[in-house]
Amino acid sequence: MAEKNQRAIKVVAENRKARFNYAVEDTLEAGIALTGTEVKSLRSGKSTIAESYADTKDGEVWLINANIPEYLQANRFNHEPKRPRKLLLHRKQINKLMGAVEREGMTLIPLKLYFNERGRAKLLLAVAKGKKLHDKRETEKKRDWSREKGRLLRARG
Repeated sequence: MAEKNQRAIKVVAENRKARFNYAVEDTLEAGIALTGTEVKSLRSGKSTIAESYADTKDGEVWLINANIPEYLQANRFNHEPKRPRKLLLHRKQINKLMGAVEREGMTLIPLKLYFNERGRAKLLLAVAKGKKLHDKRETEKKRDWSREKGRLLRARG
C-alpha cells in the first residue's frame, strides 16, 4: 500500500529571545484567524513575532503587534500588517490563560508561528513570567559553562 504524503511542520517565524527574557511555565498550540492574503504572505515566510504578545480582551485572546507583511500580488484586497489577530482556543484554555494573566502576573508570549501537518497556521503560545536581570545572567552563565564543558570533553577524547 502506498503511504500518504506527509507534510513536515514548516516554521514561519520564531521568537528566539523569548526563552532568554522569560521563564516559560506552560505552552499550548493555538490557531489564528487569518485572511487569505495573510496566509499567502506567511507561506512566503517573511513574518516576525519577536515584538509581539498575546492579550485577553472580552473573553477572547488576541495576538498583538505581530508583523505579517502585505502580500505583493494582492492589490486592494491586502491586509494591514500589524493588525490584532484573534487566536482560536477552547473556552477552558481561554479561562486558564485569563486566570494566569490576571492573578499570577504572567504574560502570554508567542514562541513559534508555523504550519502544521494539515497546512493550518498555528501559534505556539507560552505562559511566561519575566526574568530579572540576575536571572538572565545566571542563564547565560549556565549556557557558557555547558558550551565550555562540551569543548573540553571533545578535546579530551
